Amino acid sequence: MHRPSLAVLAVLCAVALDGCGVPRIPGITPYKIDIQQGNSVTQEMVSQLKPGMTKDQVRLALGTPLLNDIFHGERWDYLYWREDPAGKREQRRLTVFFEDGKLARVDGDIVAAAKEEPK
Repeated sequence: MHRPSLAVLAVLCAVALDGCGVPRIPGITPYKIDIQQGNSVTQEMVSQLKPGMTKDQVRLALGTPLLNDIFHGERWDYLYWREDPAGKREQRRLTVFFEDGKLARVDGDIVAAAKEEPK
């Protein structure tokens, strides 16, 4: 008598757990939010940077760096990634180097566009 009741209980548990899933309706998908992490640095923000700027001036142009390593005080890292609802990930990286507290160079995915020489 215990065997049939265990089988019925197992089937009932399986049916109950199946109801916990999100129903899939063709053409309708659940809402997913954009996920953003880090500092969003644009080309316009990077183009404001000039060699010799102080750390405060760079912070005003780009914002507070995501990574400020105590072992590399003359280097700031700006990292950014965004994942859209479809799962596509966009990543950007920008590293700012200082020498004696002044901006020396910029490296990364976003760099200032080269200025054309007047003819």
